[in-house]
Amino acid sequence: MKLKESLERKAAGFTLDRLLKYINKDPQKNILRLLNRTEFLLGGIFPKKNLDAMKEVIRAGKGVYYDFAMNLLRDTDHDYLKKFLLAAGVGAGIQGTKKVRANRDVYHCNIPFLILMDPTSACNCRCKGCWAAEYGHKNSLTLDEMRSVVSQGKALGTHIYMLTGGEPLLRKKDLITLCEENPDCAFLAYTNATLIDEAFCDELLRVGNMTLALSIEGSQKTTDARRGEGMYDAAVRAMELLKQKGVLFGMSVCYTRENVDMVTSDAFLDKMVSLGVKFGFYFNYMPVGSNALPELIPTPEQRTHMYRWLRRTRNGETGKPLFVMDFQDDGEYVGGCIASGRRYFHINAAGDMEPCVFIHFSDSNIREKTLLEGLQSPLFMAYYHQQPFNDNHLRPCPMLENPQCLRAIIAETGAKSTNLEGEETADALCAKCDKFAAAWAPVAGELWENNPHPNPKTQFYRDTPEGKQQAAQQ
Repeated sequence: MKLKESLERKAAGFTLDRLLKYINKDPQKNILRLLNRTEFLLGGIFPKKNLDAMKEVIRAGKGVYYDFAMNLLRDTDHDYLKKFLLAAGVGAGIQGTKKVRANRDVYHCNIPFLILMDPTSACNCRCKGCWAAEYGHKNSLTLDEMRSVVSQGKALGTHIYMLTGGEPLLRKKDLITLCEENPDCAFLAYTNATLIDEAFCDELLRVGNMTLALSIEGSQKTTDARRGEGMYDAAVRAMELLKQKGVLFGMSVCYTRENVDMVTSDAFLDKMVSLGVKFGFYFNYMPVGSNALPELIPTPEQRTHMYRWLRRTRNGETGKPLFVMDFQDDGEYVGGCIASGRRYFHINAAGDMEPCVFIHFSDSNIREKTLLEGLQSPLFMAYYHQQPFNDNHLRPCPMLENPQCLRAIIAETGAKSTNLEGEETADALCAKCDKFAAAWAPVAGELWENNPHPNPKTQFYRDTPEGKQQAAQQ
């Protein structure tokens, strides 16, 4: 860590120490001060609109965001919270953001804000329609390989690392080592919750820069129906323990045609809030792998429901005291597809660099190339040159909503299937999406035309001098 970065971290740590130490003496005043400091620390990672809404209701001393802030400060260990804000705010929000933006101009390719990687392909669950259950214990990244990913990533400006699999907590010790060695990085593990115990919670408190997203899909019935008997109870027990210990955590929800109503119900959200959940990441079911079930893809009517539900749930008057986002229906806030390093990319347990966790194709492997070489590979550059895949950002994905785009990219670049359970061609994958894409297009078009949209600060290749020159020549 450079001297300037070290001094920024120490100054921010001193400020947070003082605020958190005295927060209980005058919660309303000091929460407002903490939010003002958080806005500076997070460097735009957390939407300013939501922070402004929080500050308004805290001044009033009531409301959804007031409850959220009070719950966060009451439920989270303050030393842990300080360390996490330093990692996510100073490391990622200030230092990382500046470097990422600068390196995009230097290298003329996508540079990611976060990297998602699989420590192992192994999983102790077999969820209905999930490819990971078929991968087995065949592939794992070594600790040194994960260290190299983080080291190379930080050199590019990437300070956020998400961990999936497989079940990443099968590698608990190595993950804690990564956190310990990189206090300027924020880590998040997506987990089925079965391996969370008291000792691991204590380690999370000690390092302070990892949070968890626990998989859950509504009620006991809907969760166990897809994830297996006892999985709902395991998640609830883990949530109770994490809240008791003061560890920040959220939930990861895969919404399907069968569970959309349940996972968006007031009863479900209220239960999650009472258990201590502070954020919810929602993922549209993707029909990836030979055992995928296209009939689980939500219908256009259900996607419309998700679009409206998200905005209602985040509203300061009608919402809930937790932050929810949907990586499909929130495309308009990030300018469409964020894959291939535009905001993130995926490294599987065999070391393959994939544009997205749902796009199992690659032309680069971390055991053969550097991260930068992978980001500048034909596959990743094809994404870079073609994003956004649709100017209607409610249709962001080159697979689910624009399957013709993924077919063309794979044909153009010759990227190979990296589906670990067995090769899957782009045609076979996209064929499972064609029907939904066609049905969703007119519905998404109507939503896009008849609703206001944010104007995210984003730049595509077409906006660069090179992109404009290329367009003029065509």
